[in-house]
Amino acid sequence: MNWIILIIAGLFEVAFAFCLGKAKETSGAETICWYIGFLLTLTMSMTLLIKATQNLPLGTAYVVWTGVGAIGTVLVGIFFFKDPVHFWRIFFLITLIGSIIGLKMVSH
Repeated sequence: MNWIILIIAGLFEVAFAFCLGKAKETSGAETICWYIGFLLTLTMSMTLLIKATQNLPLGTAYVVWTGVGAIGTVLVGIFFFKDPVHFWRIFFLITLIGSIIGLKMVSH
């Protein structure tokens, strides 16, 4: 269950990065709404991370949390913000995924 909580925390990290990206593209009251969304998703991400680290190794949990956030944020950037896609970017994204899976497998 703690791994599921940790993955959800990572997805909230992706959500707060998405909110930051949308806030950059908007103005006025809409920007404020995206910043409020940022604060709410940031709070949820941190709360769930704290919960998950109570029963998981801190180093592994933190790497998985940031990894899920990094992978998700790269994908959000590609699909929603027109970030560039090229071989090396995808290559290193795949190596990051492999590293996270490896850490999960060797953690007790």
